[in-house]
Amino acid sequence: MVELYDGPLDVPTILQRWYEEEAQSNYGAYIPFIGTVRAEDEIDGLSFDIYEPILASWFDAWQQRAKEAGALVKMAHSRGDVPLHHSSYIAAVFSPKRRVALETIDLFVEDFKASAPIWKYDLKNGERIYAKDRSTPISGSGLLKG
Repeated sequence: MVELYDGPLDVPTILQRWYEEEAQSNYGAYIPFIGTVRAEDEIDGLSFDIYEPILASWFDAWQQRAKEAGALVKMAHSRGDVPLHHSSYIAAVFSPKRRVALETIDLFVEDFKASAPIWKYDLKNGERIYAKDRSTPISGSGLLKG
């Protein structure tokens, strides 16, 4: 299941919990990816809107894909505002074999960027501004095409 949080993610707590949840699952590889809001374009942070039904469906398809490879995918994402230098996104792959985990995390993160129904806004001077120039249109989205 996708974990959604209001505001920035507590990275150490989430990663530790995931590790403990899978410690006895006989996975030989645990590969996390942590996305952090970086200072660029004079922003104060980022803000996120999520369309949860499509995100759940997209993630379920990824869980099935990972399962077929003998792996497990976990993901956490922020809703709302996330200040600079805090995390808004964590993904992790657990797998018996490192090659499967390495390949799956790469494919998962790239597909997340291209397909997940999450809209990003810049926070500047107290305003929330749609980050169109750094957003990827979702196939079939109609209104949000670049």
